[in-house]
Amino acid sequence: MPFKLLSGLLFASTLACTPTTALARPCPDWPPAVAQSELKQLGERLADWDDHYHRLGVALISDELYDQSRARLQHLQACFPGTGAPPADPLGTATGPLRHPIPHTGLNKLPDEAAVRAWMHGKQDLWVQPKVDGVAATLVYAKGRLVRLISRGDGAYGHDWSRHLPALGALPHTLPEPLDLILQGELFWRLDGHVQAAAGSRNARGNVAGLMARKQLTPAQGAVVELFAWAWPQGPLDQRERLARLSALGFAYSEAFSQPVQTFDQAAHWRQHWYRTPLPFASDGVVLRQGRRPPGERWQARAPYWIAAWKYPFAQVLAEVRRVQFNVGRTGRITPVLQLAPVQLDDRTVRQVSVGSLSRWQQLDIRPGDQVAISLAGLTIPRLDGVVHRALERREMEVPAADAFHPLSCWELSAGCRQQFLARLQWLGGKQGLALPGAGPASWERLVDAGQLRTLADVLELPAEHPLYPALEQARQRPFATWARALGMPAPRTLAAGDTWAAMAARDAAQWQAEPGVGAHRAGQLLAFFAHPQVQALAARLREHTIEGF
Repeated sequence: MPFKLLSGLLFASTLACTPTTALARPCPDWPPAVAQSELKQLGERLADWDDHYHRLGVALISDELYDQSRARLQHLQACFPGTGAPPADPLGTATGPLRHPIPHTGLNKLPDEAAVRAWMHGKQDLWVQPKVDGVAATLVYAKGRLVRLISRGDGAYGHDWSRHLPALGALPHTLPEPLDLILQGELFWRLDGHVQAAAGSRNARGNVAGLMARKQLTPAQGAVVELFAWAWPQGPLDQRERLARLSALGFAYSEAFSQPVQTFDQAAHWRQHWYRTPLPFASDGVVLRQGRRPPGERWQARAPYWIAAWKYPFAQVLAEVRRVQFNVGRTGRITPVLQLAPVQLDDRTVRQVSVGSLSRWQQLDIRPGDQVAISLAGLTIPRLDGVVHRALERREMEVPAADAFHPLSCWELSAGCRQQFLARLQWLGGKQGLALPGAGPASWERLVDAGQLRTLADVLELPAEHPLYPALEQARQRPFATWARALGMPAPRTLAAGDTWAAMAARDAAQWQAEPGVGAHRAGQLLAFFAHPQVQALAARLREHTIEGF
C-alpha cells in the first residue's frame, strides 16, 4: 500500500448499506475492457484485505476506507453488470471448523438520518448502545465456568480461540451461578477515558484481531482485552431484565451502556453523547435494537430486522481524483492540488485538497481516476492521507519543471509565468503589502487578461476611472519599508528609518550579516534580489513614480 493504513476491517457480512460520502456517484464512462480490469483489480484488493484480516489477524485498511471501497465495488458492479465480475465473498477465509451454538446475526447499517427514522418507525421497545469497535466472539459457559471462546468467523462457523482463555484475565471466567450460558459479544481493547470524536479508533479492532491470531498470549497481553456482551440469545425475553441479569453475572458494560429510546431525537442524543464522552473502548457508531427478539434457536447468520447500526460520521473519506492542478506561488513553490469529485466530510463538502509539495506528489504519483483518502486537519482543513486505489490508466500530465520557478522568477508576465506573476500581484495588494481595498485575486486576473499589467509597476499607471486608482494614489505615499515588503524583498523583520533602495543595493554580504536577524543564507538571498535585472528595472520604474526610498 502507498501509505500506512490504520485499524481493521469491518466484518463484511454486515455491510448492507454504507454512509454515503460522495455527493453524486455517476457511473464512469469506461469501455467494457477497462471496466472489467478495474473491477478485477478492486475485487482482488478487497479479497487481499479480507484474507489478511480474517485469516492472519492483520488489518491493512481502516474500517471506514474498507466500507467505502466495498461500497464502490458494489456500485461499479451495478454500473457494469456485463463484466462478468464474480460476486464478492468477504468471509471466504473467515470461516472455521467450529459451529456456533447460536449463529451470529450481523447487522444492517443505516446510512443517514432518514434511514434511521424509517427503521425506527412503528417499532416498540427500542434500545440504543455504543457500537463497540472490537472483534466479535461467542463465549460458552458450562456450569458457570468459561470453557470455550469461538471467533465470529462467517457467523455460522468460527475458529477456536479457547487457547487464549488463561491469558484473558479480564473476562469473567467463573459465574456467580452454575449456569450453562451462551453469550455473544465484542472483545475490545480497553482504552480508559477514550473520546471517539477526538481520538478516533486508534487501531483498537486491529490490535485485538492481531492478538487473537497469535498462537499464544501472555497474561500481560491478554489483560487489556475485555468483553462487551451484546447478545444473550437464550436469556430473558425482556431487555431490561436481560441487562440486569447480565450485570449480576459480571457483565456490567451491557447495562451501563444501554438506554431505552422512543424517538429519533433520543437516539440521536445518545449517539452524540457517546461520540463525545470518555468511554473505556473505541466505538464506531451506535446499535439500535428492539428489546424483544426471536429466540436464539431461530437466529441465522444474516442481518435481522430487529437490530441495526447507525455509524458515526466518517473521519476519512474515499475521494476520486478528477484533475491534478499545479499552483505556482509567489516564491516559485509548486503546490499540486487535487480536484476531487465532491465528497462529504463531517459537515463540509470537499472538492479539492493540497498535496503539499511537488516532491510528495511525485512520490505518490497521483493521477486522475485514483482514489485517495481525505480527512480533516484540526477539524477544518482537508488533508490528503494517501492513495488507496490506483486507476489502471496512468494519464500523462504536464508537470512544471521544479527548477523553472524560484524566488527570482516571473517578475514580469511572460510565457509560463501567469500563476507566479498573479501571486506577486496578490502579495503586493494584500495585507502584508500595500493593503489595497478591493484588490482580490479576481481583480488582478481581470487586469492581466485585459493586458493592463505586465510588470508590478504597471499598477501605478492604471487609469483614473479604475476602481483601484484611489487606493493606489494613497499607496504612493506609503513609506519605503511598506513598498519593500510589498515587492517581496527578503528583508530583515524591520527596516531602519532612512533606508533607501540605493543604499541597500550597495551592501555586501558582510554588511547584510551585520543586520539583526540576517545570517549567511538570508544575506545571499538579499544580494541575489538586488542584483536581479528585472528587480532593478522594477526599482527604476518606482523611482520614476517618486515612491519614497527609490
